Amino acid sequence: MPTQDHMKAALQAYIDGFAAGDAAAVSALFADDAEIEDPVGHAPVQGRAAIDEFYKNAIDIGTKLLLDGPIRGSHGARAAMAFTVDVPAMNMRIRAIDVMTFNDDGEIIKMEAFWGPDDIES
Repeated sequence: MPTQDHMKAALQAYIDGFAAGDAAAVSALFADDAEIEDPVGHAPVQGRAAIDEFYKNAIDIGTKLLLDGPIRGSHGARAAMAFTVDVPAMNMRIRAIDVMTFNDDGEIIKMEAFWGPDDIES
């Protein structure tokens, strides 16, 4: 099981990848068979090619992430962070909490984004 330090560093690398406009760096944090549910309740994005495309599209339109507090670890293989998603191309901000689940190799195997209609500002 990955350590809290590893999981927190991975989530910081996720934020940093967005800040650098580096979709490949963000995608590299995920296992090949990972799943993204963004937002929770929508159909998941599954597998390497779909994950690569998901992050390339988000970063290509200028999406930026700003942490709203410290990244949180857990006693299990999960870590979470609260942040604001700024999407200038869509004149939109979303307040979200992402929960990432890790495999034993320290790769993200599931990303769940918690946000709903009331969490969107335009």
